[in-house]
Amino acid sequence: MAQPLILAIDQGTQSVRALLFDTTGALVGRGYQPIEAYFSDHPGWAEQHPSYFWDNLGQACQALWESTEATADQVIGVTVTTQRGTVVTLDDQGQPLRPAILWLDQRHATIEGPLPGPWGWLFRATGLEDTINQFRRNAQANWLSQHESDTWRKTRHYLLLSGYLSYRLTGQFRDSTAAQVGYLPFDFRRHQWAGQRNFKWQLMPVRKDQLPDLVRPGEPLGQLTPEAASHLGLAPGLPVIAAASDKACEVLGSGGVTPDTACLSYGTTATINVSNPRYVEPARLMPPYPSAIPGHYSTEVMIYRGYWMVSWFKREFGLREQRIAEQRGIEPEALFDELVNQVPPGSMGLMLQPYWSPGVRHPGPEAKGAMIGFGDVHTRAHIYRAILEGLAYALREGKERIERRSGTKITTLRVAGGGSRSNAAMQLTADIFGMPAERPHTRETSGLGAAIVAAAGLGLHPSVEVAATRMTRVADVFEPDQQACGLYNQLYRDVYLRMYRQLAPLYRNIRRITGYPR
Repeated sequence: MAQPLILAIDQGTQSVRALLFDTTGALVGRGYQPIEAYFSDHPGWAEQHPSYFWDNLGQACQALWESTEATADQVIGVTVTTQRGTVVTLDDQGQPLRPAILWLDQRHATIEGPLPGPWGWLFRATGLEDTINQFRRNAQANWLSQHESDTWRKTRHYLLLSGYLSYRLTGQFRDSTAAQVGYLPFDFRRHQWAGQRNFKWQLMPVRKDQLPDLVRPGEPLGQLTPEAASHLGLAPGLPVIAAASDKACEVLGSGGVTPDTACLSYGTTATINVSNPRYVEPARLMPPYPSAIPGHYSTEVMIYRGYWMVSWFKREFGLREQRIAEQRGIEPEALFDELVNQVPPGSMGLMLQPYWSPGVRHPGPEAKGAMIGFGDVHTRAHIYRAILEGLAYALREGKERIERRSGTKITTLRVAGGGSRSNAAMQLTADIFGMPAERPHTRETSGLGAAIVAAAGLGLHPSVEVAATRMTRVADVFEPDQQACGLYNQLYRDVYLRMYRQLAPLYRNIRRITGYPR
């Protein structure tokens, strides 16, 4: 009998990948399709047509079947993981009303007065009014109702990208509880839509009948329709299994199933995540997101646009390495590693604070990126290493915060995402954290996490936790260098942790004078 396979679709920000996994977690086929992340008709906007995602999903599947010896009849189930917080509006015929609003979008709704009624009084009395108003400003539904009222009036289905792709695959308006990350009336403690009397319904004009039905990770979303099956190159009627958001799946695909294992993601957004059966907020009123493990929580600290800074550096200062790599037929990362290794640990005192995106909730909406310690010895190589070190410092700070909040010491560190391909980044991570940094056996950790959930849902393994144990493993371990650890500890304690407190008043003055960020 042919080996059963799972098709995992990983719809990211810059690409979509169609991935075939077997029951041991081995990747037996991969179709890769790069995509245009977004277009922007106005400053700060980030949009993409929903059909563009669907069309490129089909292209990725076509590339998959052209590049593997596996056959479509081996696939026993399909699952999907997607970027988080991207919103799609559909009419009563299931057709998109406008481009999707991506998670990168920076538009804000206008807040007209405090929240009315008892909830408003309570939030003012407890000092939470600013936090609630930030939620109201960021909620895409509020912006749509204010600026595109006709579109909002016609909106019958208000979905995340995961829900939209589920609809295109099955014809059903269903989504995973573990994909609900965004400005929605979602109860993060109970993993369901908020109760009728919950204050979140007053923060935005969304109605419950506009939202999809929710199922737990591992449960069926439906079956492939004939049209979807043709699009994917599969047989109709195959089960489509609910997975989770890309970050939650990445944690699972890295082997993060217990509170003492932290998973770092070096992606467009850099994060540190810990799976926990307990509800542990990383900061007050910042809920843990749903884990890919049913009923569990993912306590997360996020560095918004984290490894975006690495892409920015490569675009602005790394043309030489990219051209040489193209001439030699090698990956540019190898040459950028050489750039990092030219510079000693600590970048000769050049320190970076990675708050590169305006309006972040933590540490505060006034926060900005900063580099201090410049001298005439510093080159672009020092800047590049300082970027990597600054991200690792910020994630270490997140680790310590999670430990304080959860009361559990983190003993294992897994690192995934595009940045984990760099040996230099892995080594400095081990040195800054002062503990071994482990790299999973596959780069496709998000897709693997989705496949793990599906494998359990299809009965190939008895539970998601058991499936994760059997389908994940460590490929490389980077041990910390004790001399570098000593230097990094001093820089982290005596410089990095003090930077924000010292610079915050200046950030606020910049914001007051220039109006940026709003």
